[in-house]
Amino acid sequence: METLPGTSGVEWHFLGALQSNKVKSVVGRFRLLHALDRVRVAERLDKELRERDLLQPVLLQVNISKEPSKHGFSPDELVEAAHELANFKNLQVRGLMTIPPLAASAEHSRSYFRDLKRLATQLDREKIPGIAMTELSMGMSGDFECAIEEGATMVRIGSALFGPRAEYD
Repeated sequence: METLPGTSGVEWHFLGALQSNKVKSVVGRFRLLHALDRVRVAERLDKELRERDLLQPVLLQVNISKEPSKHGFSPDELVEAAHELANFKNLQVRGLMTIPPLAASAEHSRSYFRDLKRLATQLDREKIPGIAMTELSMGMSGDFECAIEEGATMVRIGSALFGPRAEYD
């Protein structure tokens, strides 16, 4: 990745779905991957990391609302998936991330944030080697206050900082 002027000391995070065929292009470039959503991608990622002798902190994406249009582990399969991911020694699972359904009010998202926090607590109690629940990435510009109240350690507030996304034709 080309260094941008004035960004010395900046820690870059990768947000969004990571496709298996793009794994090579992200390895070694980001401090944290926010959306590991499949064991198959984790396997490819771990293989690349081993070949380069690197470790990679990641967050597991949880489809907390079980929406078919969203990526992520279902809450029901998360513990089993975490046990499987513990076999990938170059991945460091550091927490969970989610995006709740689009809602008319921030308060509507609160129950989803609370559910993610409960899942993180449940995973933490499992004491799975290599799995730590130190980060909760949840909440966006419209609901980040509720997310913080429910335990978020990271929020995504691009629209609050930069304005709404431009619509493309």
